Amino acid sequence: MRIEDEIQQKKFQSEYQKMHINILFTAAWLQQRTTKVLKPYGISSQQFNILRILRGMHPKPASIKTLTERMIDKMSNASRLVDKLMAKGLVQRSECNADRRRVDVLITAPGLELLQRASADVERLVQQDGLNLSEAEAASLNELLDRLRG
Repeated sequence: MRIEDEIQQKKFQSEYQKMHINILFTAAWLQQRTTKVLKPYGISSQQFNILRILRGMHPKPASIKTLTERMIDKMSNASRLVDKLMAKGLVQRSECNADRRRVDVLITAPGLELLQRASADVERLVQQDGLNLSEAEAASLNELLDRLRG
């Protein structure tokens, strides 16, 4: 559906303004759909992102700083997210032997298992959302978005 119809706005100041609003609207739309898929697992998309980062580093631990640098949403509080995941038994924290000020975070076996199931559902959503674009169009969009961020 066209952005004009989605937000019921006929005119934009420029194509750049329309692009900006379209990207923001689409990002929010994708976020809402992802949140809905993750709800049965009791985790947010930011917590899902932390678990994916930790799975990618497994069996090595990650510092809070590393998690923050790699997160999609840079405004998220990684330390608070780790605390919530720890309370659910999905990650564990430990003091770093080399630097006592640093905290290492590891994904647990239950965290890996939950992430495997949640990832499968999110991947189904990604495939479903991508059906309106060919693979070549998706590649082209990726290139344009990368160029936009400069």
